[in-house]
Amino acid sequence: MIENEHLLTVTPHQTPSGPLVLRVTGELDHHSAPLLSRAVDDAPFDDTGVVLDLSGLTYCDSTGITVLIGAYQRSQRTGAPLILAGVNPDQMRVFTVVGLDQVFTFHPSTEAAVAALAK
Repeated sequence: MIENEHLLTVTPHQTPSGPLVLRVTGELDHHSAPLLSRAVDDAPFDDTGVVLDLSGLTYCDSTGITVLIGAYQRSQRTGAPLILAGVNPDQMRVFTVVGLDQVFTFHPSTEAAVAALAK
C-alpha cells in the first residue's frame, strides 16, 4: 500500500485471473496525483489488463483527471485493457461533461471489471 499525507491511498492487488487492480481511496488532487501517477507508471500494463478501482475515491480535481488520462494513454500505447470500476454518480457526471465517458471503459464494481477482462 502506498499512502501520502494528503489523504490518498493506492493499493495494488494482483488478481488470480491476471488483471492488476489499483484501489484508489481518498482525495485525488494536485497534491496527491503524483502518488497515483507513480502507481500507474509501476503497473505492468500487459494483456491481462489494469483495473482502477475508484469506489473509494472521495474527490477528484482536474489534475486527477489528467493522471487518469495518462493511464488511458499508457494502455493505448501498450495495448493493455484499462477499466475504471466503481465510479460514483457525481464523478461519472464529470466524466460525461468532459466527454471521457466516451473514452474510458466503466464497470460498476471491481469484480465486474475483473470478470470482463477474464473473458
